[in-house]
Amino acid sequence: MKNELSILIPCYNCRCGKLVNVLHALLKKEEEKHGREAFRHEIIVADDGSTDTASIEENKHINSLDNCRYVIREKNTGRSAIRNFLAREAKYKWLLFMDSDMAVNDDSFIERYLSSEGNVIVGGIRTGGDVSLLKNNIRYKYERASEKCRTADRRNMKSHKEFRTTNFLIAGDIIKKYPFNEEFVHYGYEDVLFGKNLYENNIDIIHIDNPVTLEDYEENEVFINKTEEALRTLHMFEDSMQGYSTLLDCVGKINSYGLTTAVSLLYKLAGKSMKRNLSGKRPVLFLFNIYKLCYYISLK
Repeated sequence: MKNELSILIPCYNCRCGKLVNVLHALLKKEEEKHGREAFRHEIIVADDGSTDTASIEENKHINSLDNCRYVIREKNTGRSAIRNFLAREAKYKWLLFMDSDMAVNDDSFIERYLSSEGNVIVGGIRTGGDVSLLKNNIRYKYERASEKCRTADRRNMKSHKEFRTTNFLIAGDIIKKYPFNEEFVHYGYEDVLFGKNLYENNIDIIHIDNPVTLEDYEENEVFINKTEEALRTLHMFEDSMQGYSTLLDCVGKINSYGLTTAVSLLYKLAGKSMKRNLSGKRPVLFLFNIYKLCYYISLK
């Protein structure tokens, strides 16, 4: 069993006090079970230059919890740099990274990680929320449609390609030797390249069913804008991402069939109307992947 743990949470304009309270209680439960000396732990939340002063003030209560720290960084450095910073700040050997907008609804969440074998372990994500309230939220629709591909068995079939930073445990010496690429400043794909880097250095990734829950969904327009930002990131690092992106695989096939011009024309004719639908009140999920493909080819 792993007997020490640093939980590391990068945060940007997010109120994550509820998540920290739940994790803190689970850590105390493990401490009571094994003894304070036998199980050492901490939680560090690093605020990456948030602009929402209300969330910053609310998150400051984290400092009042024992073995917890809320670190405020004035400048936004990006998703890769903030995780590398957290890894350097951690005291303990085992590092559990989590996104700040997730929820933990399982009393065995920490225990399951501590008892798992492996040096890089990915727990996964489940879709939460009230379908009656979210039926017209495009991210909710997308996440629900993707659930069948998220079991541990499915993820282990392509373990390095399925690596995601939402919820994973890693030995500290590994991430310090193979840190996240800090050229990734904007949203998207830093985790995909990290998984590729581990593969190229013969470091196994093990997927287990130990999910966090996504309960907070962006408005449709915000999600589509974030998707476009991620696609611009993918375009910037396209050469490094070959073989690690199904969208790039699809783009390659379109190129080989000589259809690039036709897809570009489709984007010129229908791109704005597709985006209006996806950003609007009744988005059609079928259009989402078509729009991503068209938008990406328009970048080229």
